[in-house]
Amino acid sequence: MQTILGSGGAIGVDLAKELLAYTKDIRLVSRNPKKVNPNDLLFPADLSDPSYVDKAIQGSDIVYLTIGFEYKLSVWKQKWPPLINQVIDSCKRYNAKLVFFDNVYMYDPDYIGNMTEETPVKPSSQKGKIRAAIADKIMKETKNGLTALIARSADFYGPSIKNSVMNELVYKNLRKGKAANWMASVNKIHNFTYTPDAAKATALLGNTPDCYNQVWHLPTDATKITGKQWIELFAKEMRITPRYMVLPSWLIGILGLFIPIMKELKEMNYQNERDYFFNSSKFEKYFSFKPTTPEIGLRNIVKADTDGF
Repeated sequence: MQTILGSGGAIGVDLAKELLAYTKDIRLVSRNPKKVNPNDLLFPADLSDPSYVDKAIQGSDIVYLTIGFEYKLSVWKQKWPPLINQVIDSCKRYNAKLVFFDNVYMYDPDYIGNMTEETPVKPSSQKGKIRAAIADKIMKETKNGLTALIARSADFYGPSIKNSVMNELVYKNLRKGKAANWMASVNKIHNFTYTPDAAKATALLGNTPDCYNQVWHLPTDATKITGKQWIELFAKEMRITPRYMVLPSWLIGILGLFIPIMKELKEMNYQNERDYFFNSSKFEKYFSFKPTTPEIGLRNIVKADTDGF
């Protein structure tokens, strides 16, 4: 039995598809789970309630934690600590392996120009401190009876994501005939993880025993591409003239007074103010895996947009 906690999110749906290559016993856990594969077992649960978490994990061989809470610091502070504590306790109780889908918020901002699994952990943001504490707890518990791995992703994009920054600020605007938006600087390098690659790799890691008790960067194309080039690639695929408007850091701060999500994004804007390069060579070499190129990834987003986002 392989269980996905947070099965309805950006990664959970694609992950359920990929797990079918390893097992037919897939349990999908979320508030309102929906089948991805015909034989999926649905387990409706409020994952902020520890008793639900324990029941959801019972009987599992591998547990994938892919939940994405509301992008709000107060929510993260309230919900993440009790959830991760319960997931770890239950995985140890039922002898289930844990695969935690993580991001890069905990890394030292001075080193995000070439992030590897060895990049120093020194978060500058409150959200980053929460993620650092989670990762630290998981890895410490691997020395205390837990079998776990951390599958870490860069900012991601893909055809199944409805509200990613790439889709919201770039693609949707271009599709409406508006200028694309980019935060801080369009001239800084920023590579993105393609979600189908991330899901395939997460399933592969979870089903490879030798990969546990360590951190893995999920496969991400190594092209050093800037924000301006991402916008130009989208425009080329859509056969339109690229247009964009940069949202400077000071403006994001002002918008945060009126638009809640902008307030939440402000503390993370350091990622757009400097080069941001996610290095996944460890995974690529180990599995001989070639990540999807930006050209193909964007083409698949445009192609999938038949019914509209």
